[in-house]
Amino acid sequence: MSSAAHDDVPAGPARGVSIGAVLKQLHGDFPDLTDSKIRYLEQEGLISPERRASGYRHFTEADVARLRFVLTAQRDRFWPLKVIKDALDRLDRGLDVPGLTTPAAAATPAAPAPAPPAEVSTGVPVADLSAGALRRRRAVRLSPTELRERTGLDTAAYAQLKAFGLLRTDAGGKHQADDVDVAEAAVALSRYGLEARHLRLFRVAADREIGLTQQLLEPLRRRRARGASGPDPADREAELLAHTLSLHVALVRSGLAQR
Repeated sequence: MSSAAHDDVPAGPARGVSIGAVLKQLHGDFPDLTDSKIRYLEQEGLISPERRASGYRHFTEADVARLRFVLTAQRDRFWPLKVIKDALDRLDRGLDVPGLTTPAAAATPAAPAPAPPAEVSTGVPVADLSAGALRRRRAVRLSPTELRERTGLDTAAYAQLKAFGLLRTDAGGKHQADDVDVAEAAVALSRYGLEARHLRLFRVAADREIGLTQQLLEPLRRRRARGASGPDPADREAELLAHTLSLHVALVRSGLAQR
């Protein structure tokens, strides 16, 4: 029997819960969480569920709270694993961590979300399409390693996504927050058998939409550069993005309904 099957065997309440039960418990807040991601975090030393003699993992309430802390720091604050490890180490030693109200927060189910470290900008939900949100997302800078750690993307898949233009780095070799969403979507779609080569059409379609949007924005940007009054190009860009995304979703949804 595989280890995955072992890990899904229910455990008694006094001895903790299985990895399958943990996935169900956290699904509402982290719908893309997988058992492989949990095992990866264990391998990296961020969590340490107890192993029974049979090899089954079981997670105590404190283990689940610690895992939630790690996932929240990754999702909402874009903390790399090293920063999370340092924070957990300080908490384990009874030391304060900036942004946490109590040294015991990591072992408390209601632990507050950690504050972002200075070197990593705060993340913004992908659903927020306001001009301010777009600016904050574009201010995020993650190294390739941090991106892979944040999303669970393996090195080979990362290389393929870059080769097909789905992930792009800036002149400093860094990724923006949008690349996190691209990588997470690619990981999710890989479970349906889709690889980077299958996702090229999304890059092509996006580039066409980008070109059309730039054409619409360019006259406005030129007028603003001359000091003329008019709408803020950033606000107009956010509006166009919202409309094009709504159109895209509506067309795909309509097409699927007719099949």
